[in-house]
Amino acid sequence: MTQTATADLFYSTLADDPIIGEIVVLYVAEMPDRVAALAARWDARDYQGLTTLAHQMKGAAGSHGFAQLTPYAARLEQLAGARAAEREIQPALDALLSACARVRCR
Repeated sequence: MTQTATADLFYSTLADDPIIGEIVVLYVAEMPDRVAALAARWDARDYQGLTTLAHQMKGAAGSHGFAQLTPYAARLEQLAGARAAEREIQPALDALLSACARVRCR
């Protein structure tokens, strides 16, 4: 497996905030669970669940200082909500999951 280059990592703009910083740490720590939930919804072809999770991620990412994730989550939300073809949803999901793997606190 190839390591992600440091330049490709997404760092929270709020990580150093004295109040929000601890929440950012928790958000990053829980990211594997979010990724697993997205993958499980896709595997079940639960388009409504996938849409809901992508929508939640879109909002939460920005709230935790990870605006870089927002366009990926928005794209997946749009496609899953419209029940687009699997050949369109799969790359959007893969892009979001890849982006999620790059989040770091500091």
